Amino acid sequence: MSDELLIRQMDRSELDFAVELAAKEGWNPGLHDADSFYAADANGFLVGLLNDKPVACISAVSYEKKFGFIGFYIVAHGYRKKGYGIQLWNAAIQKLKSHNIGLDGVLAQQHNYKKSGFKFAYSNIRYEWKNVRQRFDKRSLFDGATFPFERIYEYDRKFFPADREEFLKHWLSMPESFSTVHMMHNEVLGYGVVRKCRVGYKVGPLFANDAATAENIFLNLADQLEEKTPIFLDVPEVNLKAMELAKKFGMKNVFGSARMYTGEFPDISVDRTYGVTTFELG
Repeated sequence: MSDELLIRQMDRSELDFAVELAAKEGWNPGLHDADSFYAADANGFLVGLLNDKPVACISAVSYEKKFGFIGFYIVAHGYRKKGYGIQLWNAAIQKLKSHNIGLDGVLAQQHNYKKSGFKFAYSNIRYEWKNVRQRFDKRSLFDGATFPFERIYEYDRKFFPADREEFLKHWLSMPESFSTVHMMHNEVLGYGVVRKCRVGYKVGPLFANDAATAENIFLNLADQLEEKTPIFLDVPEVNLKAMELAKKFGMKNVFGSARMYTGEFPDISVDRTYGVTTFELG
């Protein structure tokens, strides 16, 4: 038996191991996230093995070979404090060495990420809300499943530092999910996705040109779900209107993360981001 960690690229089935580890950490991943994640970058996931047994994971997803995102940084219980985590971390950083790298890390670990050159940009707050159906304006709302993908993709480009077309195609067609688009006068003003998770549902992304549009999209997504269903929304703390929306609905703060980058902060519309797509891939 060897104590040497073997690090290699995951295959698709091993990504399910990473999702399961995330669930055990209480991160509440979506039931069907893995296919979308793998579509983003099939080479972007690393697994650490001891004697052929997976014990740790990390994602190092590359977008256009210029922007990277690190997530799923987990060592299984019973294998921690043995140096395996830092080995995986170094492998992920090396894989993305030519990229501007982003992550959504645990707030308490910011000082460790800073050692690798990451700079704090802002906090994201995860809110929980028990669904209460409310009136909303159904006019100008369109089902994302039948809406022209090219229009959603074009709008999404304002909110992410690189092209993520393949990811988005899968994200919008996940089982047990629903998406909606707000369009007026042939202009897309926002869109959102809600998907089933281990506990309740998550809304993400929720992008909108203004708070009223974001609220209308959110209520339309919530209207697809049963009353009292837990709904989670990850809000950039720097978007004060998004924070006000969470307060308006009496959402409960349950978790926080630090968005950090190794390079320049990307020029993306954080002020119109009312819900982050996913902490794992940005």
